[in-house]
Amino acid sequence: MTPRSINPRGEMPFLDHLEELRWRVFKAVGALVLGSIVGFVLVQRYDVIDLLIRPAQPYLPEEGLAFFSPVTPFFFVLKLSLIGGLILAFPIILYQVWAFLSPALEKREKRRIVPALYGGLLLFAMGASLGYGVALPVSMRFFTSLQSEVLYPVLGADEYLSFAIRLLLGFGIIFELPVVILILSVLGLVTPRFLREKRRHAIVVSTIVASLLSPGDVITVTILMMAPLILLYELGIFLSWLVTRGRDQDDGALRADTTPPVGSVETG
Repeated sequence: MTPRSINPRGEMPFLDHLEELRWRVFKAVGALVLGSIVGFVLVQRYDVIDLLIRPAQPYLPEEGLAFFSPVTPFFFVLKLSLIGGLILAFPIILYQVWAFLSPALEKREKRRIVPALYGGLLLFAMGASLGYGVALPVSMRFFTSLQSEVLYPVLGADEYLSFAIRLLLGFGIIFELPVVILILSVLGLVTPRFLREKRRHAIVVSTIVASLLSPGDVITVTILMMAPLILLYELGIFLSWLVTRGRDQDDGALRADTTPPVGSVETG
């Protein structure tokens, strides 16, 4: 990578930005490839597929999951390896994104966004755990109970496991809502007042997005996702209020520092 050319104002030329972006993308892709290789080993060694099947085991056929193509097991292991690689490489990818964008942010913005990114990882894990422990069994019980008098399930491995992964990812992504609101508030794009006024619209939109991300039934979407969505949105409003309050305090302190004390004489 060529040395960065920085002008007296501390800004990089456009071509240097492109060069840095190219190297950041290269490192992120390299981390994803290495993570996928490690993920492939972990999937084979620790039987991740059995872990995904376990919550829905009571609702699966006694014979287990079927597959209808000789290459289905291989390609699904490959898919799981890529997802595992993305999870393993995510901290490195996140760092590359942050390293590219952070020079454009103020110090106080960095101070608030960094904890939010770590909190986002925790929220994603909480959402995926809710999907794994509650939503997945409930969805399977609902779907396998429909027309059970005349129909019996023959579930394909690829169909079920894709269903389970989509559901877990859907719950994890939905739980990122407070982090998104916090970052938008730090950047000054939303305010607590705006969020309160648009509360009903936001919940409706979030529910639609949740139903698209998660293949769960109506009960799963309306109960298991609506309740957390409302709580997460309210948490986002509270975090936005904290950000706005902190920004006002910082601006007030800055104005106080530049204002001469009462009774003092300003010199030209």
